[in-house]
Amino acid sequence: MKEQIYEIENLDSFELKDIFDCGQCFRWNIEEDRSYTGIFKENVLNVKKQGNKIIFKGICNGNIKEIVEDYFDLKRDYNKIKETLRKIDPFMEESIKYGNGIRILNQDLWETIISFIISANNNIPRIKGIIERLSKNYGKEIDYNGKTYYTFPTAEELKNVSVEKYRELGLGFRDIRLYETTKMILENKVNLDELKNNPNTREVREKLLTLSGVGPKVADCILLFSDLKRFEVFPIDVWVRRVMNDLYIKNEDETKVSKKQIEKIAKEKFGNLAGLAQQYLFYWRREA
Repeated sequence: MKEQIYEIENLDSFELKDIFDCGQCFRWNIEEDRSYTGIFKENVLNVKKQGNKIIFKGICNGNIKEIVEDYFDLKRDYNKIKETLRKIDPFMEESIKYGNGIRILNQDLWETIISFIISANNNIPRIKGIIERLSKNYGKEIDYNGKTYYTFPTAEELKNVSVEKYRELGLGFRDIRLYETTKMILENKVNLDELKNNPNTREVREKLLTLSGVGPKVADCILLFSDLKRFEVFPIDVWVRRVMNDLYIKNEDETKVSKKQIEKIAKEKFGNLAGLAQQYLFYWRREA
């Protein structure tokens, strides 16, 4: 594959740090020049901002323009979304101002499922390390710019990996979950294409919850951050519970705030844009 370059000028709602450090992805790393390099599907891409220009450069399995437009959700009007959300209250306005450049990536469903199973009760450096080791051991090599990168392994590439081998990669209690979920996908107990083609989010969520290691929060992250793209879901973790309690519920003991309470408020306030509202609030509270 030959290197390709694609440039865009004056693109709104696109900040590298906001996109890659808001908790939605684990295979993008910052370079010395403040650009980011990542690998997704069979593409290795470097993304750099220079003034009002964004430069995408790398090795792509297909046309770089089409790949970039799809993966970075460039055809969606984020300004319109932000205009709707910022009218809700001053908190949303403030969080949008902070995370103004967030875009929700169209990530591969299989990779997102496994990545967020790995993310359970884990921290980002450790998650990234596990995913990198998994890819290095079982993915395909791609050489670019003097470095070797590794694709995320397919279910087929993981079919002979034992629980013990996963444990050696540092997965801890998640080893059996990866093993079981891979088996379920290979045996077609959960059909990923059917999930993508099913417009009923509740049914898709219920199916995801049958996978080993997928609880409610992981299911919602998969729904929001993969190419399923269900913006109405509202993943709840410690940070989201905290910000929702601080801003809207105001219980002296935040541990007593129920998921149902939070979901009710999210639905009433944010409607079908709840997932995006969650990202702005989460990123604002965690980073600022």
